[in-house]
Amino acid sequence: MDERTNMLSGQLYNSADECLVQERLKCKKLCFEYNNTPFEERDEMNKIMRKILGKTKVSFQIEPVFYCDYGYNIEIGENFYSNHNLVILDCAKVTFGDNVFIGPNCGFYTAAHPLDYKTRNSGLEYAKPISVGNNVWVGGNVCVMPGVSIGDNCVIGAGSVVVKDIPDNVVAAGNPCKVIRRL
Repeated sequence: MDERTNMLSGQLYNSADECLVQERLKCKKLCFEYNNTPFEERDEMNKIMRKILGKTKVSFQIEPVFYCDYGYNIEIGENFYSNHNLVILDCAKVTFGDNVFIGPNCGFYTAAHPLDYKTRNSGLEYAKPISVGNNVWVGGNVCVMPGVSIGDNCVIGAGSVVVKDIPDNVVAAGNPCKVIRRL
């Protein structure tokens, strides 16, 4: 298998692979273009974002600055909104449902590194997908870690570090993020 296939299947892969480096470079250039487009040119910004992301619906708004690794692994639903400084490390699929609102300074990180230092130092890494349901509000400064699913109709409190799945219809917060109450 090639390194891209390994990456997308959750296997160890070499991120320094030339194909992956070129794909990231292409995405970084588009992110730079997006982040430097005048804010009043929202239509142009959305055209660029549609070039970056793997799938969008009609209505979305992502405030600059925005960064991701590949872009093609990100899918956003209808009425998606992200405040400033969204970072998505999309070495695996990152899927957002409809009516998702994300506060400022949030990160969704599919990339992970082996615990064994010899393997980690060899440059190998792996990635696990992230899924966010419909009608989810993610507060500011939240980190969502590899392999996590957040259910429908959830609120994730500001400053949370989400390391485990969050069920539907809850408010969850903390480090590590835990269910606080049912909605």
